[in-house]
Amino acid sequence: MADNLVIVESPAKAKTIGKYLGKRYKVVASMGHVRDLPRSQTGIDVENNYEPKYITIRGKGPLLTQLKRDAKKAKKVFLASDPDREGEAIAWHLATALGENNEYHRVVFNEITKEAVKESFKHPREMDIQLVDAQQARRMLDRLVGYNISPVLWKKVKKGLSAGRVQSVALKLIIDRENEIRNFKPEEYWSIEGTFKYKRSKFTGKFYKLKEDKQKTKLPNKETVDKILSKLSGDSFIVDSIEKKEKLRYPAYPFTTSTLQQEAARKLNFRARKTMMLAQQLYEGIDIKKQGTIGLITYMRTDSTRISPVAKEEGFNFIEKEYGKDYVLRRKDKKTEGAQDAHEAVRPTSILRTPEEMKPYLTRDQYRLYKLIWDRYTASMMAPAVFDTVRVDLNNNDVIFRSNGQTLKFNGFLRVYEEGTDEKEEDKENRIPELSENDEVKSEQIDPKQHFTQPPPRYTEARLVKTLEESGIGRPSTYAPTIETIQKRNYVKLDQRRFVPTELGEIVNEQVTEYFPDIIDVAFTKEMEEQLDEIAEGKKGWVEVIDQFYKGFSPQVEKAESEMEKIEIKDEPAGIDCEKCGSPMVYKMGRYGKFMACSNFPECRNTKPIVKKIGVSCPKCEEGEVIERKSKKGRIFYGCDKYPDCDFVSWDKPIGRDCPKCEHYLVETRKGKNVKVKCSNCDYEEDAS
Repeated sequence: MADNLVIVESPAKAKTIGKYLGKRYKVVASMGHVRDLPRSQTGIDVENNYEPKYITIRGKGPLLTQLKRDAKKAKKVFLASDPDREGEAIAWHLATALGENNEYHRVVFNEITKEAVKESFKHPREMDIQLVDAQQARRMLDRLVGYNISPVLWKKVKKGLSAGRVQSVALKLIIDRENEIRNFKPEEYWSIEGTFKYKRSKFTGKFYKLKEDKQKTKLPNKETVDKILSKLSGDSFIVDSIEKKEKLRYPAYPFTTSTLQQEAARKLNFRARKTMMLAQQLYEGIDIKKQGTIGLITYMRTDSTRISPVAKEEGFNFIEKEYGKDYVLRRKDKKTEGAQDAHEAVRPTSILRTPEEMKPYLTRDQYRLYKLIWDRYTASMMAPAVFDTVRVDLNNNDVIFRSNGQTLKFNGFLRVYEEGTDEKEEDKENRIPELSENDEVKSEQIDPKQHFTQPPPRYTEARLVKTLEESGIGRPSTYAPTIETIQKRNYVKLDQRRFVPTELGEIVNEQVTEYFPDIIDVAFTKEMEEQLDEIAEGKKGWVEVIDQFYKGFSPQVEKAESEMEKIEIKDEPAGIDCEKCGSPMVYKMGRYGKFMACSNFPECRNTKPIVKKIGVSCPKCEEGEVIERKSKKGRIFYGCDKYPDCDFVSWDKPIGRDCPKCEHYLVETRKGKNVKVKCSNCDYEEDAS
């Protein structure tokens, strides 16, 4: 019989920890929270110091009964939920639900390895009630906002709508960006690019300025460009000045939760929720041959880039042995403003477990995410890359062209990893030959180009997470569920991996903006996050924070209930008639997106999916047409409209042409911005026109 009971959140974590602790410990899972506010009511007594009414979560009764039995038999009960506010609250709720007859010990660890877990059990601590209060305050704020605004939206706009503190700000950011794009007026500007030759070398440069101008000369229109081109005398340019420098490029710090989500979106095309799910699996433990079950990464909900001294030394030794002494960089940890810094950065539990060694034990996606985390962590402790940069000014009749170039002198951290970016990739390296002042260079081509300024880009998931973090909105654990919620509510949709607001989203945002201005105010929401941090630090009481918020919020709810006008969202005509009753069909919005329904509802309940034809005959039966469909997970694929009579299906889009090599159908494939036409059967490939 085990003397000690250990309660964690998940079965995977229980399995891993159970192997480390041995037979004297029984490790069980609570499956997350066991108590919460009731779903059927607000569950907060605003007249009695905001006393919360916690109940056992539906379906958790039998589990809680079993946990009570196990606790009664145990000499000691260890609560080992995650080392953050949510984990502290889970432990507190467990202790409360199990009763006061037991002695409870709180243990926390930042990584699930044998050494870290055993060490934490040597130093159990008491419950950190300040962390519990901070989580409780967040939960209650979100409940007060959601359960007061949502019913107003149900009455005035449409049933099933919701509004929350963080999701309302995220929606507003997306809509504000869309309005910027709509109101954007492009401005004309020009550039003049040149290709130059010196001896056998070619390099490029751009018009920079006229000699007499102190600043860069602007090119607003063709007339200005023509005047400058008319000044050029022949194809001979003289080297006016040369400036050579050595430039250092330092590696990025290891991942926080938000930077991990951003980079996984850029480099792996992972949604935030998928990234966190895979990271959870890597944290909770992977079965490694001859080593047992090991947590491969540290705790993945963090806003810190700190690394423990022990891990640093292991990292420096590994880098020196693997790449050489010159590749080691010893620098101080960066303290980000507003970061709680409660945990380390997201890093491998040991740099010695390289991605290639772990690959046989991981799924494809687990491996890709682990490699990303390992590469970033390793690179963060490596020396900067060194570039030799050169800037050359070329003069032709006091018209100055400037050429910038750089060559990699020492690869440093780039040997392992390079950070991704949302911006367009720079042009290929411009190699400038060895030049001296007054050397003569010949121009091979001078090419004026017209451009127009572009509107700001729509938010990708990575860019939205970055903006929320920079604005101090939400916390690492909130980004993924926030983004998922505004999509589930059909407030936004994804178009080419960028968020576009729907009509419904704009209506909800308009009403929330008018009647609840504080809720969508970035500065106000940031201030609320700071107050939650102050509760966790013991500087403020949670009742004080809730009371201050609710006294300003409650009158806004009353005003909205009495003054907000009812909005009727008219159904959009589909342009066809119902084949059952002859009434016009209309587009409606359901849980899984738009569909067609009869306008004569409820008398006629005919519905049908929206069919998107791509203008290509079915390559298999040749009688049907290929249509765009969606899988249960929302992934687009292509099939024949004669299904089930014809079972043609393809993940890639058929283009209506046959392969010149084997006569099978050709498809269009996309990888990022690259579009290719490939054969569905052989190795034939061509560039998309």
